[in-house]
Amino acid sequence: MALVFTSVSEDSPGPKLAGLFRGYWPAYRRWWASEGVSARPTYLECRRAIRRFMPELLDLYDELAELAGGGDAQARFLSFWCPPKYLAGCSQAIWQGDEPLMVRNYDYDPGAFDATVLRSRWGGRQVMATSDGLWGVLDGMNDAGLAVSLTFGGRREVGQGFGVPLLLRYVLQTCGTVEEACAALSRVPCHMSYNVTVLDGTRDFATAYLAPDREAVITRAPVATNHQERVEWSSHARFTATVERERFLLQRLTLHTETKRRFIGAFLKPPLYSTAFAAGFGTLYTAAYLPWRGQMRLCWPGADWKFSFAAFAESQLSVLVPERA
Repeated sequence: MALVFTSVSEDSPGPKLAGLFRGYWPAYRRWWASEGVSARPTYLECRRAIRRFMPELLDLYDELAELAGGGDAQARFLSFWCPPKYLAGCSQAIWQGDEPLMVRNYDYDPGAFDATVLRSRWGGRQVMATSDGLWGVLDGMNDAGLAVSLTFGGRREVGQGFGVPLLLRYVLQTCGTVEEACAALSRVPCHMSYNVTVLDGTRDFATAYLAPDREAVITRAPVATNHQERVEWSSHARFTATVERERFLLQRLTLHTETKRRFIGAFLKPPLYSTAFAAGFGTLYTAAYLPWRGQMRLCWPGADWKFSFAAFAESQLSVLVPERA
């Protein structure tokens, strides 16, 4: 199948963002209501959660909810508060070379993916990121030189908290350093277990192990796949080869001296590049972030798409994704 990626630039929430939401809302709503509308928190509960944990985003949330149509369901969805559970694969690592570089693979179902790179300037903070659920972030970077990315943490537990893409948006909107990002990630509750890696322009980096049932753990791990300090969901670990991918990346970081190009290229081949598209865990893209330069790239075998804060162009790119593998 052809997966069409779109890049969108809009300083403030406006007609471009409204059009994106209209196009994706039927799919968003089916997923959000998959366990029944009554299973999701009320609008008041959602807004109170943002006001309590992310007060800096409250006005933006209200603006986006109005832009999306002002309906009850749209506003509840956009809060990311206690959403349905979801699983992803993913690998990410910090290159140990001569400048800060974060590389990641996003492994997920192509039928449940926005395929959008969004550049915004909300509240004066410029951000470019691969988006999820209109304003959520899968990976991205801000104009302070902070890059952030997520992987699933390999645990079944679901609790009261936000969907992790909104935590990444919160970090990029309010933080400029790894220290600030780790403080925010430690404070805001996450509804499932995820690993969030952050990198800034000073070469400082960290990986936060988030969970709904225990305190966040902040580590200096340069690699994150789909488990945390140990494997806790063995069948998922075997299926996604999380330990093997982690070991492969650690070996490249410690045993190999290689260029940025070769390190990024390793993500485009097994064992990091996943072909499990039929099971919803195929690699949809590889992202590389250079926060010191304000640049990002999306890569596929045979294709490369570059963006920067200095030159962000709106366009589309069609990528062939196997339907079966």
